[in-house]
Amino acid sequence: MQEFNSLDWDDLKIFLHAARGGSLGSAAKRLRVDQSTISRRIAHLECALGATLFERSPQGLRVNEAGERLLCHAERIESAVIAMHQDVQRGGSRMAGRVRLATMEGIASLYLAFRFAPLRQRYPDLTVELLTSPQAVSVNRREADIFLSFFRPPGQGMASERLGSFQLALYGSQDYLAREGMPERPADLARHSFVTYIDDLIQLDSVRWLDDIIRNPPVSFHSNSMIAQMNAAAGGIGLVLLPSFAVAGRSDLVPVLHEKMSTTRDVWINVHSDLQFVPRIRAVSSYLKAMFKSDPLMQADTSGRKMLDALLVADTAVVAFQSG
Repeated sequence: MQEFNSLDWDDLKIFLHAARGGSLGSAAKRLRVDQSTISRRIAHLECALGATLFERSPQGLRVNEAGERLLCHAERIESAVIAMHQDVQRGGSRMAGRVRLATMEGIASLYLAFRFAPLRQRYPDLTVELLTSPQAVSVNRREADIFLSFFRPPGQGMASERLGSFQLALYGSQDYLAREGMPERPADLARHSFVTYIDDLIQLDSVRWLDDIIRNPPVSFHSNSMIAQMNAAAGGIGLVLLPSFAVAGRSDLVPVLHEKMSTTRDVWINVHSDLQFVPRIRAVSSYLKAMFKSDPLMQADTSGRKMLDALLVADTAVVAFQSG
């Protein structure tokens, strides 16, 4: 009982932020206290538990084996406290609070960002924070409340649901196609240049979508930004593979071989299983589910036959390129 009474719950909160941020500074910034306070509270927690929780280096903090074990318990306590707070408030006040939604830059900026007005009108005190990230975001580590991904993330503790899928196809500018010629068949792609991601900066294999339709394409422009790729193609530098939602309403990009070469990506919504029924998170999740399922652009054909056909014709194009 003495050990239980010596444990300060606020120390656990500080431990969580230090473990997730990897440094005293990041925890101090998030909690709006000075680093000496963070250091003192972590030392107090380690003393109460009789164990060292971090490996310390000039690069920052990394949880050790004991820290990993404590992290699992601390996250369950955090989930219980959040759920308790929401449950107590559920019957009294209006829907309120912040919900952090994380996803890739392209779908965040070109699809989601201008679709939140109806949600805001329904819940004026509910605020969405839209976080763009080139890598997987952990809802288990509270990096976000909701993560929209192009794959089902591995691991436990998440409630994941497939919302739909979108089509990706080739586009080029009118100037580029007038200069280089409009491809009439997949083999014609051998004489064209392409726009794509910077290979060594790709952190999610799900965005290697150009590989679905053509292998080893000649590339004229690389960028880690899908928006930059789209604008580069619109400027006439080459062909680009884009999601259908990215080009909706644009007249400066012309479809190329859409009936013969395309692929798809699924969209998954992922929420921490302990928080999926928290009212503010459930409100945003329900809104996203209804939005995706009612939009034909997000309910594309996902048959494997289309992708297989695309790969076969792409091989033909590559052979033609190599032999030419």
